[in-house]
Amino acid sequence: MDDNPVERLLVGRIPLVHATAIYLFRPDNTVRNAVHAMKFHGNTELCLMMGRQMGLNLLASGRFDDVEMLVPVPLHWLRRLWRGYNQSELLCRGIGEVLKVPVCTGAVMRCRYTRQQSLQHGRNRADNVEGAFRLRKPEKLAGKHVLLVDDVLTTGATIAACADAIADAPDVRISVATFCMAT
Repeated sequence: MDDNPVERLLVGRIPLVHATAIYLFRPDNTVRNAVHAMKFHGNTELCLMMGRQMGLNLLASGRFDDVEMLVPVPLHWLRRLWRGYNQSELLCRGIGEVLKVPVCTGAVMRCRYTRQQSLQHGRNRADNVEGAFRLRKPEKLAGKHVLLVDDVLTTGATIAACADAIADAPDVRISVATFCMAT
């Protein structure tokens, strides 16, 4: 684990191979501005660019060399319609360009609309996303090492709920990469 705060947060909650966050999110840093631009201001090109940067960091670490499939944390169709895109999917596309690994968007779905996690506190985050994800196509992930990708990791509730659904695929191995981790 090498004193990895992301792995410390997630180990024991999901069947985890490796996990990382590329940056730290603080209320007063430029990472916060980048997240807001990607998530709330329609900056899709920034999502792709930051995904490529994530890919370079993952490649340099050597810990994700055997990843076979990239899976973005899915948005509910209403939120995707409202936003126009899924920032986690765009991060995946950038990562995929660098790692030469395919992105799988149809295997997991968000089956229940949830309130925005950033507006929730503590235990409410886990309750908010419990049962919100469902594995639709287990055959796409079966036997693969999957990299689950999201933009921000705070309590780990969203990642854990999504990983629980992915874990229903036979012989799947799960790693996690997020653009940033809130401190």
